[in-house]
Amino acid sequence: MNYPTLFSPTTIGGVPVRNRIAHASIVSRFVHEGRATDRLVNYLASRARGGAGLVVTEPVAMTFANRSPQRLRGWDDAALDDLKRVAAAVERWDSRLLGQVQDPGRGRHAAGRNDDAIGASALPDDLSWTVPHALTPARIRQLIDEWAAGCRRLQGAGFSGVEISAGHGHLFHQFLSAWSNRRTDDYGGDLAGRTRFLRELIAAIRAACGRPFIIGLKLPGFDGVPGSIDLSEGGRIAAAIAGTGEVDYWTFVWGAHARSLWLHMPGPAGPRAPYLDRIRELRQADPAIPTGAIGYITDPNEAERALTDGTADLVFLGRPLITDPAWGEKARTGREGQIRYCVSCNTCWRTIVEGSRLECDNNPRVGEPDEVGWQPAPAAVKKDVAVIGSGIAGLEAAWVAAARGHRVTVYGAADEPGGKTRLHAELPGGEHLSSIYDYQQLACRKYGVRFRMGVPVDESAAASLDADVIILATGSTPSVPACIPPEYAAEGFVPDLRSLLVSLRGRTTKEQGRLVLLDQDHTEMTYGAALKLLDHFARVTIVTPRERIASDVALLNRQSIYQQLFDRRVEILTNLEPRSLDGLEDGRLTLSNVYNGDATEIDDVAAVTYATPRVPNDRLRAILEAAGREVHLAGDCHAPRSVLAATRQGHAVGMAV
Repeated sequence: MNYPTLFSPTTIGGVPVRNRIAHASIVSRFVHEGRATDRLVNYLASRARGGAGLVVTEPVAMTFANRSPQRLRGWDDAALDDLKRVAAAVERWDSRLLGQVQDPGRGRHAAGRNDDAIGASALPDDLSWTVPHALTPARIRQLIDEWAAGCRRLQGAGFSGVEISAGHGHLFHQFLSAWSNRRTDDYGGDLAGRTRFLRELIAAIRAACGRPFIIGLKLPGFDGVPGSIDLSEGGRIAAAIAGTGEVDYWTFVWGAHARSLWLHMPGPAGPRAPYLDRIRELRQADPAIPTGAIGYITDPNEAERALTDGTADLVFLGRPLITDPAWGEKARTGREGQIRYCVSCNTCWRTIVEGSRLECDNNPRVGEPDEVGWQPAPAAVKKDVAVIGSGIAGLEAAWVAAARGHRVTVYGAADEPGGKTRLHAELPGGEHLSSIYDYQQLACRKYGVRFRMGVPVDESAAASLDADVIILATGSTPSVPACIPPEYAAEGFVPDLRSLLVSLRGRTTKEQGRLVLLDQDHTEMTYGAALKLLDHFARVTIVTPRERIASDVALLNRQSIYQQLFDRRVEILTNLEPRSLDGLEDGRLTLSNVYNGDATEIDDVAAVTYATPRVPNDRLRAILEAAGREVHLAGDCHAPRSVLAATRQGHAVGMAV
């Protein structure tokens, strides 16, 4: 068997589990008015069908304090049939379904503050500055009773257990931390007081649900907040909770609602699986409790290693199972090369936090029916399709169209497919983006797509293509900022960021002066480039007319970007733009405040580059349409867009032709 430990059965809390893969709790925004939509049922069932032995839902509403319409109604007997439908959809695949018990308390990572927040003490959240209403002992006991009743309701609906989220800066975490819990009653003070709420909750759930019924737990390992919970304190908390004797599994998580929020979902900027050594250390509080590995684990080999080196008994996967619900089945059957790998971009987190629904850069079909093993329906009429452009939008359109039976040829000006995304993958923090075009190329080969690389297609060549349908995926070009004279850009004196990066490939020399990066882009690629440019320039200064950088980036990623840039001493100047480039030949650049015009001069400038809004390269469209050709646009050629929008639109175009 491939990965024998990963796919070995186990028993958790008296409940048989067919393997060691657990779907970590993910907010989906697939719940509407407290009801499970078809998309939610599809999503959960697909992860079970695709190989997860344990599936943890997003938080379930169980108390009067939190009856969000975006959560399943665990507080309502009238919702029992809805809960049964969800449980049956997962359990039918021999997977165990757990509902998550959680309240954010004062924690908030959306814009604004939470006026209805409850918490341990009337102290501000470290991120949003929300000040909660401090719970009284009587209200705490009432909440415990409500949660216990809700868990019993889930059990009656067919759930195999629950997971209590006591990390990530949520309510129970806030009680555990001496930083956020300043109470002087029985639920504060020393360790026994700060853990009382959680210990009493566990006891109440066990009394309500008995055994076999899984009670899992997420505990804070290190939250990155000074005076709060470090590894040592995390170990003491774990030992106190283990003393209840009622925890059936646990795992340890990082970060809080603070500047450390980004630790919650680590990405390619740091090491792979960064928390395993510390999880192995923390589990020593009670080695007999089954322990989950969690945090930036994307590959089956990493999962197997965590299960065989003493770290863990389960592996919790969140983002990888969003990207490919069949991750487990593909690994079990030796089809790792067909896994659509997570790129750890946190687009999924951004879409749910900003009020949309769960989406993925590398999986355009999240929550769709038959997500596992999906195959498009054959086209009624098979056509010759030419895709001009080999970026991720064009590649997605190409393989989907070919899978439907069309005869597809991709024309790419570069020597290798991937487009702008390939360049981004060469930069710090962008490495995993290669998984997108790697998967697409494999799918193209599987379905017989022909490639003609290093073949630019001009107006004449496009008009002469022998194709029934032409898909334009020719990308975009950075616009030239108004402050840069057109001749400077045309002659390459001030190159755009992409052109500069390409020109520096293979260069080993380092300029002693400063590189100034004019940032009107605010996406990840710009900041990965800034870090890369430190290999070629002694200093890098980012100048933006906005009040901050990384505005078009998820909060998690923005925090990580700031951390990396400040660690490398990249200078960040905000609310400024160049007044003129007259002094550039002498190494000087004068900047103006965008509000009051005050001047700021910087010296020792060796070069200037810019990242700006892009302009579509769509000039072929009018020519082809005038010739009566059927033309579809995909990706930046339609309108400059994100990776998420590019793969999604490429998929849609492939289905439409």
